[in-house]
Amino acid sequence: MWTEIGKSMTHLLRSPMPLSAFALPKRLVVSFPLAQLLHRHTTPKPFCSRMSATPSTSLTHSISLPTQLGQPVQVLAAPGLSDSEFRAAIESSLFRQWLKNLECENGILANGYMTLTQVLIQGVDMFGKRIGFLKFKADIIDKGTGKKVPGIVFARGPAVTVLILLESEGTTYAVLTEQVEEEIGIRLKLEDMVDLTAFLDPSTGFKVFPSPGGCDEELGLFLYRGRVDKNIITQLEGKETGCVKHGELIKVRVVPYEKLWHTTPDAKALMAIAIYEMAKKEGLLPQ
Repeated sequence: MWTEIGKSMTHLLRSPMPLSAFALPKRLVVSFPLAQLLHRHTTPKPFCSRMSATPSTSLTHSISLPTQLGQPVQVLAAPGLSDSEFRAAIESSLFRQWLKNLECENGILANGYMTLTQVLIQGVDMFGKRIGFLKFKADIIDKGTGKKVPGIVFARGPAVTVLILLESEGTTYAVLTEQVEEEIGIRLKLEDMVDLTAFLDPSTGFKVFPSPGGCDEELGLFLYRGRVDKNIITQLEGKETGCVKHGELIKVRVVPYEKLWHTTPDAKALMAIAIYEMAKKEGLLPQ
């Protein structure tokens, strides 16, 4: 699998970065703050909460949402979930962002027709001291019919993916990184970046969802274009780097761009290619 921007930017988002397409790896040598690529990310609105647990009951947590005052939401821990995992889950930016999304202008709770009654935290995967992946089940009730709306969530959080294109001697190459995130030694500048998702309609929120309905992951897609000597392309092909003792091993692949669309199975790469090509066709890309 091709990997995208790594865990080094987690402190900027306060949420973990998933592994995905060909993009900015973990200590990629860059000359701009990555927070600028995430300008659309906002801090979730605060909510009131109360946690309790007794030896005879499972862990529980009560929250009060602005859209349904007087109707507190019960958050429960599934059997086997530790107290520390449960606390980490409900305090995570992944969970708070999900709640915020429910109440946003286009959120399912915004019009008052639906009610969130209960959330069951089913699984927590920790990346050190922070949450990597979070799985939970939400009970959302349609007030009109009294029926539940399907609400199983796999939370990974937002991410940024960069399509890196290098031109050399009349041929454009895409730079891909394989396996684990680490540096590839290319210095990128913010002014050389093109926000591909900015070309989308405002109704999309200027982001794409690789798996809507199954995962909360949202992507900002960026483009980097540069020109290099042929020897740089040769040096990049098959380059291996990373700190082996930390399990960081990365192999760089360089693929002619014209072949990329039918040689990669990665949806993120294909999405970036599609938006890039349409933007180019309509003359939206800066020269």
